[in-house]
Amino acid sequence: MLVSITSTTPDATDLGYLLHKHPERVRSVDVGFGKAHVFYPEAAPERCTATLLVEVDPIGLSRRRKGAQGQGLEPYVNDRPYVASSMLSVALGRLFGSAMAGSCETRPELVDRVLELEIELPVVPVRGGEDVLRRLFEPLGYDVSCSSVPLDESFPGWGDSRYFAVVLKGSHPVRRALEHLFVLLPVLDDRKHYWIGQDEIEKLLRRGGDWLPEHPDVELIARRYLRFGGLAREALARLSEDVNDVDVVDEQHDRAEAEVERPLSLNEQRMRAVIDAVVAAGGGRVVDLGCGEGRLLQRLVAEGSVSRVLGIDVSIGALGRAEKRLRLDEMSERRRERVQLLQGALTYTDARIVGFDVATVIEVIEHLDLERLDVFARVLFGHAAPATAIVTTPNQEYNVHFDRLGPTALRHGDHRFEWTRSQFREWAASISEQYSYVPEFFPIGPEDQETGPPTQMAVFRRVAEAKP
Repeated sequence: MLVSITSTTPDATDLGYLLHKHPERVRSVDVGFGKAHVFYPEAAPERCTATLLVEVDPIGLSRRRKGAQGQGLEPYVNDRPYVASSMLSVALGRLFGSAMAGSCETRPELVDRVLELEIELPVVPVRGGEDVLRRLFEPLGYDVSCSSVPLDESFPGWGDSRYFAVVLKGSHPVRRALEHLFVLLPVLDDRKHYWIGQDEIEKLLRRGGDWLPEHPDVELIARRYLRFGGLAREALARLSEDVNDVDVVDEQHDRAEAEVERPLSLNEQRMRAVIDAVVAAGGGRVVDLGCGEGRLLQRLVAEGSVSRVLGIDVSIGALGRAEKRLRLDEMSERRRERVQLLQGALTYTDARIVGFDVATVIEVIEHLDLERLDVFARVLFGHAAPATAIVTTPNQEYNVHFDRLGPTALRHGDHRFEWTRSQFREWAASISEQYSYVPEFFPIGPEDQETGPPTQMAVFRRVAEAKP
């Protein structure tokens, strides 16, 4: 039973500080059902790999199980010593618990640092096959490479087994990657080796609370992780409560921002500018990422050149308000087929946002942490890859004209940053360098000679790659 975690971010040996395991020493501990060992096959500044090997004692494990007598050979001959299952999850918690908790006293600045990681799992049991594997990890930002393991290489006619060799590549803090493995390995296997009780809910919320509510398959994860319907429903209800609390705060911030911008009728000008940009791009299929309460969706549905509209937002409450604003239940069947609302997050790859002509991201990026913008860019420009992407964001320079704002205040309580015009252009230039897009910039609102407009808009157009 193996899992290897490789960092390729210089200095790669920082991985040892984060995992609390020295690359020059082997660490071994008793994990109840066997022994677990941590060692480093390679440790260089450009590439460092930590491997967790778990040796399971199936006979000792079987003897500790009540009622094992009379069950045949299954308790003694099974796949538990060889596959990445709930046992590997327990070993991860035992050996990397401090890393998962975000503790690193010697180098605390490394805890939230995003690293380029490669996770190798030679044998993973997956109930549901490759589709489930990708549904679980791709929305978290991983590139998934996998190959099925045949039932018996000597008898190819028997077909493939339920086991896969898996490599996951993604950019994450180490503690977050460990949480993903801790929660999702038992979900893939769907066969925990121990009794599941109320404390498992706390464990799931502790290890998944920061990312699980936004996962598009949160219900599948909760149901498989907790096994029992009652426990899963309780966990989902508690996750939903956390999201609803955030919704209330966001609504308060939205109202405060609207009060600041109301004298300029800025939202109206912003909507008109974006619709004009969508029409100029040819309309067609449009996805609004971070659609909120559906103000832009309402106008997109009414635009004749738009053939399909998809609204994506992380907030279930906001989607409910968008549904009411759009009056979906009153739409004709033909018009209703053009509109869809789905829950999702901008920092997770999502197959549902691929294949659109236009993507709109209106007053959204400033709500993301700066260190997550690279992930967002990969999702939008690398994964979804619309023909046109329209992005608006506040112009920080213009804030001096708002009476309600102090010299360093932000327009919205949830804004992580607000960019000047030069900062926005620098970010757009980095997008142009990494992806096949060319940006064009447009002012929105009254343009001051010194500070520029209150809102800045970039229209990114995908350029065809040159043929060899």
